[in-house]
This record gives sequence, structure tokens and C-alpha cells, in this order.
Amino acid sequence: MEGPVVAKGFEYMYILGIETSCDETSCAVVRDGCDILSNIVASQVDLHASYGGVVPEIASRAHIQKILPVLERALADADVSLDKINALAVTRGPGLIGSLLVGVETAKALSYATGKPLMAINHIASHLYAPFLSDAKERSRTELMKAKPSGKSSEVSSPSSAHRSSSGSSSELSRSGAQLGYPYLGLVVSGGHSSLVVVWEPLRYEVVGVTLDDAAGEAYDKVAKLLGLGYPGGPIIDRLAQEGDSAYVRFPRPRIRAKDFNLSFSGLKTSVMQYVRETGYERVIHDQALIRHIVASFQAAVIDCLLAKTERALAAFHLDQLAIVGGVAANSGLRAKAMERLAGIRVIIPAPILCTDNAAMVAGLAMLHYRTRNFASLTLNAQADYPLGS
Repeated sequence: MEGPVVAKGFEYMYILGIETSCDETSCAVVRDGCDILSNIVASQVDLHASYGGVVPEIASRAHIQKILPVLERALADADVSLDKINALAVTRGPGLIGSLLVGVETAKALSYATGKPLMAINHIASHLYAPFLSDAKERSRTELMKAKPSGKSSEVSSPSSAHRSSSGSSSELSRSGAQLGYPYLGLVVSGGHSSLVVVWEPLRYEVVGVTLDDAAGEAYDKVAKLLGLGYPGGPIIDRLAQEGDSAYVRFPRPRIRAKDFNLSFSGLKTSVMQYVRETGYERVIHDQALIRHIVASFQAAVIDCLLAKTERALAAFHLDQLAIVGGVAANSGLRAKAMERLAGIRVIIPAPILCTDNAAMVAGLAMLHYRTRNFASLTLNAQADYPLGS
């Protein structure tokens, strides 16, 4: 079965999506389940950087401050009025409960005020839908807004730079450019999630592997904090790793020979910590060349673990399509190695802006919920541990 089918009965279907699962406040308008008309993302990186990670209370307050300006901008950017919106969609979970509540309550208020149907979306499922999205009429209206503590937005990237991938392509959906179809395997990798999911058909998921401890993105953040590199750790390590020797240290590959599809990164993180301790912390942090070698070796181990389990799952379920999604899917090392190692497999990786948390994937997936009349009531509540397939 191929990708999403446009709902009948409307010339166009416009869905407004809201995403507030962690530390990005995002609203988007998507047409017919795939065409992005706007996708506004207000990041809180500057608010959390000094803490080395997301502080839930700070994240919740920032969402409250940003949700309405971001919502207004998404509608204006799409040149679509609220009256023209056919339905609303919001991330219900999983995520930080305080952050989720801001989005859920905003969406419920809009649904009540406008009478438009509301759909509750699983955050992981929306990531798995991201490969189906594209810019309407080959023009991007996506802007990445980095919020400052003052509440003002700055460092707004241009549409072309926002969608530029590591290969320079604006879409980078696959080697062949063909659209993703069902069934496919999804490798979901982010700061809070690392899992392997078989997507058999629209809205039917089978989780076949999960992380038993730290998620991949979490391990990146902790290693970056250990080495004093800053936050978020993923992009920093990815950049430095390109200048280091990935064979300098042979860090362990946890569970790589286990017959299941589960992942583990806690031991790898601990191994990096032990290496730094044995080498001497002061020596390491004052030797930029050594830091580059360490992070390159660490990243190589992470990627090896991810792709080894992915190869095993593809073979076990006789699948020839893979979607790599989530924040860590923006990692240039993972993108390059996946294309190199998985010969004969259609590898689909969304543009980096669609890998990180955004509302376009929420609004896009909601089209499938709309087709099945899977609407939420105004008693909807956020759910921090919302299971995939609920």
C-alpha cells in the first residue's frame, strides 16, 4: 500500500497541528496530509543550555508564552484563516506532562470555540509519518525560530537553509526519490526515544525493539556534558566527529550480538566516562584533537549499534524500506553510514528540520485519523507515557 490518500468531500483539507511534547513550541498548517504550508518552530535551546538539559518547569512556562504567537504566525505564514481550517491536531504524548498540557489545552480551546474536530496524535507515530511530508509547490514556508530568555525570537533561518540536508538536497527522501510505502521499518532515534517499529499499514504499528536504558540522543547529551562541549550535545558531537578519528578508541557496542532488536547506550556512555577518567580529565578537556577523536569514536559506536539492530530487523521481517526519523536522524554521520551500509534497502530520511520536533508531522498524520473519524473529545488529557498504537 502506498502513502496517504487525500480525503474526499473537500477541494483541499487543511489541518492545523500543535506540538509541545518537550522544548519546542510548534504550530503548522498541512494541506491534504502532505503539503506543508507553514511549520513554525520556536526552540528553547537557549533557555536550557546552562542546565545541560531540558528543565520541565522552564519548558512549560516557555510554551505558555510562545504558543499563541507561534499559532498566529503559522496561520499567517500559510495564508490560511482559522475559519478555513478543517480540523485540529495536537500531540497527546509521550513527552513532558507539563509541556504536553499546554498544547492539549490550547487545541481543546480552539476546538470548543470553532466547533472543528480535534485529533489526538502520538508523538512517535508523527515522527514515523514525517517522510510523507513535502513543501507545497516546491516552496518552503518553514522557519526555525530560536527563542531567547526575553521571549523574543532571533536567528531565523531562511527557508532554503532550514531544509538543507547534509547531502545538500532539499527533500532527501530516498536514493531514488520515490515515496515511502507500506510496510516499512522505522528507526526512531531522539533525545527521549530509541526504538524500531514496523509500520505495517496506516495507523498499524508493531514496536519490535526499544532502548533498555538511555536513548541515543540522551547519550549524546551526557557525553557532551562530560566533555564540557555544551547543549544540545548531538549537533556539537556530530560536527566535531567529522574532524576526528573514529577508530582512535574502540568503545563497546552494547547488545550488538544479542538476537533481539533492543538497544542500550548506558554502558557506552559509562565507557566514555571511564576512558576520560583513566586518561585524565584535565588532559582531555585541554586537548581539542583528543576530544575530536573521542567523540568520533563514540559516534561510530552509536551508529554501529543502531544500524546493526536495524539490519537484523529488516532481515527478520523481510522489509526493504527503512525510514530513519527523530532528532538524531539529522546526524550527518548516521545519514551517511545508513546509505553506505544498507545496500538494496530504500532508505528514507526526512530533511533535518522534519527530524526534530515539529507540528507539520502532527498535522500530516492527523489526515489518517480524520479519514477514520478518529476524533478526540473535549475531555482529552495529556499522557506522558502514551503508548504507540493507543
